[in-house]
This record gives sequence, C-alpha cells and structure tokens, in this order.
Amino acid sequence: MVLSQRQREELNKSIADYLRSNGYEQALNEFIKETDMPGEIEKKYVGLLEKKWTSVIRLQKKVMDLESKLNEAEREFQSGPTRDKRIPSEWIPRPPAKYCLSGHRSPITKVIFHPVYSLIVSSSEDASIKVWDYETGDYERTLRGHTDAVQDVAFDQTGKLLVSCSADMSVRIWDFGSYECTKTLQGHDHNVSSVSFAPNGDFVFSCSRDKTIKMWEVASGYCVKTFTGHREWVRMIKIYHDGSLIASCSNDQTVRVWAVSSKECKAELREHDHVVECIAWAPENAHPIINEAIGSEIKKGGRSGPYLISGSRDKTIKMWDVSAGICIMTLVGHDNWVRGVLFHPGGKYIMSAADDKTLKVWDYKNKRCSKTLDAHEHFTTSLDFHRSAPYVISGSVDLTLKVWECR
Repeated sequence: MVLSQRQREELNKSIADYLRSNGYEQALNEFIKETDMPGEIEKKYVGLLEKKWTSVIRLQKKVMDLESKLNEAEREFQSGPTRDKRIPSEWIPRPPAKYCLSGHRSPITKVIFHPVYSLIVSSSEDASIKVWDYETGDYERTLRGHTDAVQDVAFDQTGKLLVSCSADMSVRIWDFGSYECTKTLQGHDHNVSSVSFAPNGDFVFSCSRDKTIKMWEVASGYCVKTFTGHREWVRMIKIYHDGSLIASCSNDQTVRVWAVSSKECKAELREHDHVVECIAWAPENAHPIINEAIGSEIKKGGRSGPYLISGSRDKTIKMWDVSAGICIMTLVGHDNWVRGVLFHPGGKYIMSAADDKTLKVWDYKNKRCSKTLDAHEHFTTSLDFHRSAPYVISGSVDLTLKVWECR
C-alpha cells in the first residue's frame, strides 16, 4: 500500500464527510460499512477533500509554469554561445542573473552604470552609496555623507563627477577619482528626489518634494534658476541630449517639459491616472522606429519628436510627442506601479521596472511585451542599460542589485 494506516484513515474520513455533506446517505452507509470506519467523523475533516483537491490543481499549474520556464532556460542556454545570430541592437537581458549583489541594509533606490569603467553605483534608503564591479561582481567601496535616504545618483558624461540627492534635502557632488564629496548644495525645502547633470557638465539639475526644480552651477555651487509650476512632489527629471529642455514628472499626474533658457513650461502632458514615477527621452536612433510605429496620420505634419516616455502608478507606460503635446502610445502589461523606464541603446526596445517584481522588454513598434524577467523577490525600483556593453542592472526593495547579461 502507498498510504500508511493513518493516511488511509484520514482519506476515508474525508471521503465520508464529502458524501455526507452532499447528501449521499446510501453511499455513505455502504462506505462506512465496507471501510469499517472507527468512531465519528471529526470536525477537522469537514471540507478537507475539496481543499486538498483545489491545492493539487494549484500545484499542477505551478509545476507546468516551472516546466515551461525550464524549457525556455534550456533553449536559451543551448543557443547562448551563438547569441542566436542577433545583432547587438537586438540583444536583451536573459535569465538567470549573472550576479546578485547584496550589502545595502535598506531598499535600493537607484542603480547606474559608470560611463567609462566597469563599475555600477547604487543608492539606498540606508543613506549610503555603494560602488561595485559588474564584470567580477565585487564590492568596491561605500560613499557616506548623506544623513537620510539617498534617492538618486547620476554621472556627468566623463564619469569624473557623481551627483547624489537625498531626503536630507541636500544635493552632493563627488569627485569620482578620490571618492570625496567636493560640494554640498542646499536650497530645497523638502526631500530631493532626482538629479541630473547638464550634457556639458557645468550644471546640475535637481527636483524635490517642495514642488520645484533647481539648476545649480557646479563650479560655484550656487542655485542659478528655479522652475515652478508642478502642484505636487516632483518625482524625476531628465535633460534632453542637447541640454535645451528638461522633462519632469510629478505626483500631480502630469509630465512637463521646460525650456532651460527661459524657465518656460513648453508642454504639460496629462493622460496618466495616477502619480507619474519615471520618464526618459527617446534617443535619436529611436525616432525612425517611433515614426513607423505611429503611422502616417501623425507624421503628415512632418514632425519627428522630440519623444518622451513615462511610467506611472496607473501601471502603464506612455509615449509622448512633445512638439504636439499628445500621447501617441500606451503600453499595458505591468501588474503594479511602473518605477523605471528607459530606451534600449539600439532604439528598438523600451525596458521597464515595476513593483510587480519584474523587468519587461517592450517591442514598442508592435506595442507588445516581448520579454518578462522575474527579476526580484520584492518591488523592482530601478534599472539601467549599459551604453556599449551587453549588460543591464536592476535594484530592488529586496536589498539586492542584479547584473543581467544580454544576448
């Protein structure tokens, strides 16, 4: 017999309870007689058969899901060395993660690649900034100075300077050669949520829960401009590649585009139904693909951007034509807040990170998700794609950052 005496007794009593609860009295009496069942049917057997039955079906589904993932992983492993004859502009991150790096004591808020060296920088709610080598998976060092959660970090184009911002209301500039903090910029009245260098490296932009965006001169550390207009916490800012425009997104559910020279708000983009968490400018090489995707009806005016993408707590990613001030595409697929968006360096894909613990790769030309990575055990807060090497990194509330190889 496969079952022990005790298991057999449990099964018999569960069947007896099932027969009794469904009114099969004759079958029940015969069953009790034939099994020679001792004693009464205790309370603990009530509904037990149905519970076991449904849990078996749930487990079967789980097994089938795991088998399909295993098959996919085997296929990817077998086609790995040839990289499936895909060109680099089509490489996307594949599981499993190459490294899972841990050391932060609180959720990770931002992960970025160094523009030159094989280094990653991560910021965390534990008030620290950590430096890692993504080729070896080694921890390098920790930068300390902020006294509250570090919300964002960014490099200048040379990688010689790093800027960080924090809930301690300050912005700090670090010499990435000596790892020393060279300037502390103070002027915001609340949590500073995002920072970015101007393309020429002479200015730093920051945005805050105080509803403002500030422009700081790196050489003097002075605030030279303040942009006002958002009605709530400004979550993220991104500078256009020629430095003429800033895009910002906010808890007021809007995305705004500002002219740096005049501080004028050029566009207010409204279509999200919740807080807008993240934004990214489309690179030049994405423009032809976007124009193709949105079709001739929008192109009649001969427009070609600039284009912007945004991710929101409404679980969607939207693409905007800034010059027309309209939403041209909505990507739906995440099951929770979208926390990070960026364009693939090849221009063909969009990547996103979300609180559904995944990373998604979107073939936006066909408006579909072409790859989902179950990336973390908790909310995925940030991601970055290396500009020239085949690597993606992600950070999470689970205190880890992961390095993903692309092929």
